[in-house]
Amino acid sequence: MPSIDLNCDMGEGYGAWAMGDDRAMLDIVTSANIACGFHAGDPTIMADTARLAGEKGVRIGAHPGFEDRSGFGRRVIRGITATEVERLVAYQVGALQACAALSGQRVTHVKPHGALYNMAAVEPDLADAIARAVKAVDPALLFVVPPLSAMDRAGQDAGLRVAREAFADRTYEDDGTLTPRTVSGSVIHDPDLAAARVVRMVLDGAVESRHGTRLPIVADTICVHGDTPTAVAMAAAVRRALEQAGVTVKAVA
Repeated sequence: MPSIDLNCDMGEGYGAWAMGDDRAMLDIVTSANIACGFHAGDPTIMADTARLAGEKGVRIGAHPGFEDRSGFGRRVIRGITATEVERLVAYQVGALQACAALSGQRVTHVKPHGALYNMAAVEPDLADAIARAVKAVDPALLFVVPPLSAMDRAGQDAGLRVAREAFADRTYEDDGTLTPRTVSGSVIHDPDLAAARVVRMVLDGAVESRHGTRLPIVADTICVHGDTPTAVAMAAAVRRALEQAGVTVKAVA
């Protein structure tokens, strides 16, 4: 029987500002990628989200991004060095490890956020820097990466376990990269459409680009973003459709 992990980016508020319904999402997903204070999140949100995820049996991951709260970590930062990237990732992963430890929880994976994720998918020097940081902090951490990307190769070269990720709520270009958010229709908001796409990804091993090209894809985990109005309904629809198709939804071993 096929199986797949269902992950969500969360803990992305700051202070009194809330983002997404993390409590409801944690009843659906099997892995949580928690913002580490640079693009979003703060010590209280990080500690509370890690505690709640642990209580619900959801795996806890670090979601490090560029230090860019006003841009939510989705703005491209040019001129940053590989050494700077290595250190900012290590800093954020360590911060979440400490906050999770307050409630006896353990960080099990790392998934970069936003522009950092997209840049490192195609820029080997940034991908290598992230992999080095993950390995230095804890070589047992699972590295969540886009399939066949620079990060995928960097993780393998560093001797890390990699989990290849596909997206329920994003469209793809013909080269397998995510459609930029500046392009209309790049984010899918229809839960039923997203659910049907995910079932095809898992069972057929392929996804259709926005131009209609069939892209082979092998995924270990599926992401549903937590910051859209339909996020919880979409995650529920995706999980329901997978289970109805005979797919077991569980965290990556």
